[in-house]
Amino acid sequence: MDFELPEEMVALRELARRFAAEEIGPNAREWDREGEIPDEAIKKLGELGFMGTLVPADLGGAELGYLGNAIVIEEVARQCGGTALMLAAHNGLCQGHFMVAANDAQKKEYLPALASGGMFGAWCLTEPSCGSDAAALKTRAVLDGDEWVINGSKMFITNGAKAGVYVVTAKTSDESKTRGISAFIVERDTPGLIIGAKEDKLGMRASDTVPLTFEDVRVPKENLCGELNNGFIDALKVLERGRITIGALSVGLGRGAMEEAISYGQQREQFGKPLVEHQTLQFMLADMAMEIDAARLLVHKAALLQDAGQDTAIESSMCKLFASEIATKACMNGIQICGGYGYTKDIPIERLMRDAKLCEIGEGSSQVQRMIISRHYLDMKGVA
Repeated sequence: MDFELPEEMVALRELARRFAAEEIGPNAREWDREGEIPDEAIKKLGELGFMGTLVPADLGGAELGYLGNAIVIEEVARQCGGTALMLAAHNGLCQGHFMVAANDAQKKEYLPALASGGMFGAWCLTEPSCGSDAAALKTRAVLDGDEWVINGSKMFITNGAKAGVYVVTAKTSDESKTRGISAFIVERDTPGLIIGAKEDKLGMRASDTVPLTFEDVRVPKENLCGELNNGFIDALKVLERGRITIGALSVGLGRGAMEEAISYGQQREQFGKPLVEHQTLQFMLADMAMEIDAARLLVHKAALLQDAGQDTAIESSMCKLFASEIATKACMNGIQICGGYGYTKDIPIERLMRDAKLCEIGEGSSQVQRMIISRHYLDMKGVA
């Protein structure tokens, strides 16, 4: 068992770390305040291959696998959670659904543009009346001749304001709750697609989040993405993979809080010595370091298993659950170490804390992850 990253992954980590520190970190506070990531920054991310981490090289992607994707996301999140979330939704959810379910023609048409960063992608599952119970969605698609007609609404859609293409789930049959949902490819300029105003969020503010409304949106019959009535099953596969990405994002945020707290604690003196020389704060930092390292190991395990083609439903839930909760904890402790200054925007930990909280909610809340994990082990033991 080898816990060291391969040379190419070490090089990728250094590239991502340097870029994030030089190009993202100095601008993260402004992007958080303005609620937008500049197009120039997105262009640079595309040039580095970070907008197509999971896409095969023959389709214009960087083909980094889930381990490479996790490494990139962690380094970006260390500097800006909103930018990392933009990448997570673009790579893991939208392109992820294409990779799971789209046919060859659809992949060739959309993935090269998405992987280069020339087009944004969004994934549309959540609705105003259903979050954790995603199978209860009400958006409906009805076949009318050679076109699907979509009506309904979606909520909390990451990248929704800028996306050029959307993967949209909709009910296509009433015979089964989970086997009656399909996915569709909808382009931005399709008549009837209404993009709402950006949500005014607590954190992840650099990443846009909007509601979408579908009013008699017509898409060609061939825009069905995956098998008819199998969209929810495909969505579960996308979420399984996406949770690895959120785990990596959480590790980056937690690491950022720890590193910022150490930097501050080395400079700030209290009672005649630097803060980091006080044992109570050393113990807090020790816990942060231990938990962040454990979270990273869980993320990398799930990523490696996914790259090996194995099912990672439990590993994905575990890494997402653990990493997201320790990220929030690390950020809160980082603020505590920095005292009153930690409560201001002069130190980025408060922003990292605001960003971290979403990781306990999005792509399956902590409660949902515990439900998935516990049911798995109870079933294995024949209890349920």
